[in-house]
Amino acid sequence: MQIKSIGVFCGSSIGAKPIYSQKARELGELMASKNIDLIYGGGDVGLMGVIADAVLNKKGNAIGVIPTALLEKEVGHSALTKMHITDNMSDRKNLISDLSDAFIAMPGGFGTLDEVMEVLTYFQLGISEKPVGFLNIDGFYDPVITLFDQILKEKFMKTEHRNNVIFESDPATLLKAIKEFEPHIVDSKWIDDLKNKQTY
Repeated sequence: MQIKSIGVFCGSSIGAKPIYSQKARELGELMASKNIDLIYGGGDVGLMGVIADAVLNKKGNAIGVIPTALLEKEVGHSALTKMHITDNMSDRKNLISDLSDAFIAMPGGFGTLDEVMEVLTYFQLGISEKPVGFLNIDGFYDPVITLFDQILKEKFMKTEHRNNVIFESDPATLLKAIKEFEPHIVDSKWIDDLKNKQTY
């Protein structure tokens, strides 16, 4: 799969562990070396700023998408390749989705989870076939893996949908998995099964 841009969702904080920033820099440098554009929330703080600076320092393209309300709070990055300014958070997420060929969630909070769950939902519904990966730094997303497996076990998800989600702890391995991604095809009759009140 040809990947020219990746939407990266991550925290506006650097988090509790130095390894989060270390892996963010590593991912940004790898993306720049492979001519993959960074599409992200446009911030200059936290892991958002770390990965953007890493891409820019290696002469890569870092493209921000930020709503007016956040830009006015002076958290926007001032040295990006390009900055898109949106009216609201919903428009921001839609534009990041449109500009990206794939998505990666690094450690983050509510906003990161909101963004990555939305693109996963689009994939599940057949609206998108863009790969979605989690950079599981130091086991940060282990509870999410457990949750997804629980959702599958309790039949709120099909096996194919679960297997379409990529989890890797190493940036290079994650980028390779995204590039080589082949979606697990789900028979469209699963929607009919829902209508007929069939379980997964």
